[in-house]
Amino acid sequence: MAIEKALYTAHATSTGGRTGTTESSDGEIKLSLSTPKEMGGAGGPGTNPEQLFAAGYSACFIGAMKAVAGAEKITLPAEVSIASDVSFGALVGKAGAYSVAVSMAVSIPGMDRAAAEDLVAKAHEVCPYSNATRGNIDVTLTVV
Repeated sequence: MAIEKALYTAHATSTGGRTGTTESSDGEIKLSLSTPKEMGGAGGPGTNPEQLFAAGYSACFIGAMKAVAGAEKITLPAEVSIASDVSFGALVGKAGAYSVAVSMAVSIPGMDRAAAEDLVAKAHEVCPYSNATRGNIDVTLTVV
């Protein structure tokens, strides 16, 4: 699936893999990376790709929800939030390969559950992260 025209391109450089650093070209992100103990690493003060993916996907998904809500003349409360989990593990049926799975709990205070579930389903169709992951990894969306 190709994009028609890039509206924005983010640039980042990572060095050293899971125990290195990552920095955006504009300097707004400059982070140390560390491998979690659960993955055989030392842990440490740095972040990891799974945390960055969880943050990026959930923030982007809220943007998709706002776009759908705007098109449908729905006002979303400022308190909309998503608790996102990105799990890392061995890929079923493919020795030596790994993958991730995503679970997002979407909170839209004050919105009727059926309306919230409809909005989340529509946002999942337009969200760039959802489109990038669809058919590749398990993504579970729950309205809480």
